[in-house]
Amino acid sequence: MTRLAGKSALITGAGRGIGRAFAEAYVREGAQVAIADIDLGAAQEAAAAIGAGAYAVRIDVTRQGSIDAAIATVVEKTGKIDILVNNAALFDAAETVNITRESYERLYAVNVAGTLFTMQAAARQMVAQGHGGKIINMASQAGRRGEPLVLVYCSTKAAVISMTQSAGLNLIRHGINVNAIAPGVVDGAHWEHVDSMFAKLEGKAPGQKKAEVAAGVPAGRFATPGDLTGMAVFLASPEADYIVSQTYNVDGGQWMS
Repeated sequence: MTRLAGKSALITGAGRGIGRAFAEAYVREGAQVAIADIDLGAAQEAAAAIGAGAYAVRIDVTRQGSIDAAIATVVEKTGKIDILVNNAALFDAAETVNITRESYERLYAVNVAGTLFTMQAAARQMVAQGHGGKIINMASQAGRRGEPLVLVYCSTKAAVISMTQSAGLNLIRHGINVNAIAPGVVDGAHWEHVDSMFAKLEGKAPGQKKAEVAAGVPAGRFATPGDLTGMAVFLASPEADYIVSQTYNVDGGQWMS
């Protein structure tokens, strides 16, 4: 499989979970992939496990200097950047009356500003290179609807969908396709954290919220990170050259749009 042969990609938040699964898939498809994460140790471990074609880069998407340095590292190593996946994100939950400004600012710094300014830095490099590129932003079904205890996170993911639309319309004239993926519920450490938060907020037993959510998925189960890789590879490939500003649901049938 060589749909991404010769391509250079950077994936944020790729030390674990969905980002790591994307990195594995991209390397299988022939790309060189920067495993970018604020936890350099996790990025290095992931790169070593994936093997040839993957390398670790530290990135803090809340710091412009760190974003610029990561892009520069990719260009120095591979001569270019063809693909960016904006995967780094944070989650929090609270009653509306208990939302803190600290939580709000932290989530917006990573999920919204981090996505925007990493996309901007990659796009600037792609424009300078002159041969287009692919940018994939990670949205969520949470960006499609409100949820009673997840006001801030839902609003950040709605912002990602909106930014994808606007940036896609602006950048396609440079041959840069901007699209997004909206997962539903994905099993892994992230959802263990989410489950523990809901256990406290809703007075549920550990694991109860997760079981309830899984039962509500039409496909009958949580997604695995691997369930999302097909869309991630497709949107990064030449097969998606005529797709602009779209957000694709990969959620087992939870949301239709």
